[in-house]
Amino acid sequence: MTPFSAALAIAIVCYFIGSIPFGLLCTRWIKGVDLRTFGSGNIGATNTSRVLGKKWGTIVLLLDVCKGLLPTLLLWRVLGAELGATHAKVLAGTCAILGHVFPVWLGFRGGKGVATALGVASVLAPWATLAAASGFALVFITTRIVSLGSVLAATVFAVVQLVLLAPNWLRLDQWSLTAFSTVVPLLIIIWHRSNLQRLLRGEERGLAPAPSEPPPAAE
Repeated sequence: MTPFSAALAIAIVCYFIGSIPFGLLCTRWIKGVDLRTFGSGNIGATNTSRVLGKKWGTIVLLLDVCKGLLPTLLLWRVLGAELGATHAKVLAGTCAILGHVFPVWLGFRGGKGVATALGVASVLAPWATLAAASGFALVFITTRIVSLGSVLAATVFAVVQLVLLAPNWLRLDQWSLTAFSTVVPLLIIIWHRSNLQRLLRGEERGLAPAPSEPPPAAE
C-alpha cells in the first residue's frame, strides 16, 4: 500500500466511523423521536441528556468518545505504517471528528465534535487533554453550561499542547500534531459560535432535564 492509498483508506474509514450519529439513533430507538427537533437540535450527548435523561446522555457521550479514541488508537496500525505513527494517528482522529460534525447521512449537519475530539486528543496528547478536562470540569461544576466548558477546554488544550511541543512545532515527525493542536480547538470554538452568542445575551441553557417530555412517535 502506498502512502497515498494508506492515507485515503484511513480518511474514509475514520470519517464513516465518526459519522455514526449515536445520539440520534438512541433517541429514535428509545422514544421514537428525532433528537434534532428538541432542545438545541444537536445530536450529541448534552441534548440526548435533555431528551432521554443523564443515563443515556452518558452512554452517548462514551460512544462518541470511543468513535474518536479507537480509530486513533488502533486503525493506524493496520493502514498507516507508511505514513508514520503520529501523522497516521492525526489523520485518523481528524477524519473521525469531521465525520461527527459533517455526517453524510444527515446532510452534513452533525454535532459540535467535542466528545469525539476528546477521544482523539486523549491518544494524541494525554497531558494537554487532562488539563483541558480539568478546565471543563471546573466551568461545568460552576455554571452547568457545557458549551462554555467546551470552549474553555479547547483553548486550554491548544495552549498547553503547543507549550509542550515547543520549540519543535514544525519538526518533520510532529508537524501534523502541531496543526491538529491549533486547528481543531479553533474549529471547536467556531462551531460553538451560536452558543457564545447566546451566552453573551444571557440565553444559553445549562444542562438540565427538558421542561417537558417529547411527544410520542406518530402512529
